[in-house]
Amino acid sequence: MSSNLHPMLNVAIKAARAAGAIINRAALDVESVRISQKQINDFVTEVDHASEKIIIETLLTAYPGHGILAEESGKEYGAKDSEFVWIIDPLDGTTNFIHGFPVYCISIALAVKGKVEQAVVYDPTRNDLFTATKGRGAYLNERRIRVSKRTQLKDCLISTGFPFRPGDNFKSYLNMMADVMQRTAGLRRPGAAALDLAYVAAGFTDGFFETGLSIWDVAAGSLLVTEAGGLVGNFTGEADFLEQRECLAGSPRIYGQLVPILGKYSKFASAGDKAAVRQAAAADTPATDAQEADDGTDAAESAAPQADAAKGEDAPF
Repeated sequence: MSSNLHPMLNVAIKAARAAGAIINRAALDVESVRISQKQINDFVTEVDHASEKIIIETLLTAYPGHGILAEESGKEYGAKDSEFVWIIDPLDGTTNFIHGFPVYCISIALAVKGKVEQAVVYDPTRNDLFTATKGRGAYLNERRIRVSKRTQLKDCLISTGFPFRPGDNFKSYLNMMADVMQRTAGLRRPGAAALDLAYVAAGFTDGFFETGLSIWDVAAGSLLVTEAGGLVGNFTGEADFLEQRECLAGSPRIYGQLVPILGKYSKFASAGDKAAVRQAAAADTPATDAQEADDGTDAAESAAPQADAAKGEDAPF
């Protein structure tokens, strides 16, 4: 821990590293880990629970008056009426973990009066520690990080998450991916949204989009992105997105070019856009967006007013 960091961030780092040690020990013999299924393709392990337990214990030992919102235990622990709420995903990428696929992380965020002010995303397999304090920038292993400088969508690597739950609109998502794939250098699906957002912040990827995400998937990663100079919101570009179950992030120019492509797939899209998407899905053919500018200048400019909001407005919960 560093004396230069915010004390609450230092405690979150301590909690993340303790949880990472549990996860790394379990990964040595992942075949023996007990697994249960919350719903189809949505798994939880004893490691998720052990990781969450040590994180909560560490945080509440330091700040017993704070609230807790955790993936596995919800609001069971911590104060119920505190302005300080820790938002925890103890193992983001559980499906990867149980298969031995080394892409997963721990995500811890602190929201104060509904706005995320501290963030830690820790990848225990690589010992990569992403941190951010509101107004102080984003860091990877104590080195300042920034979003990528690419300005042309055709040169960009974009990450996403595939739908996997009953009721997800697979045809619409396939059309969405086709819209993005034909305009970019590549589309990736690593399988841990918090780490995807951290990678956007570090400039490893240029953008990220996914639907069906919960607040603990995106809270910490969203602060990393904005503190690294990027934008984050829903598919229509609105910054008030944390509990809307859709997330779009990227450098400002790339974010601006993705909004007109993905906005029509948003649940907040206009009736006309939604009708066009339904027709495209029914025909099982990818929808296209002829209005996208070659360099995205107009779209980037239209998204520009959102820049300040994205850095300061998070959804209450």
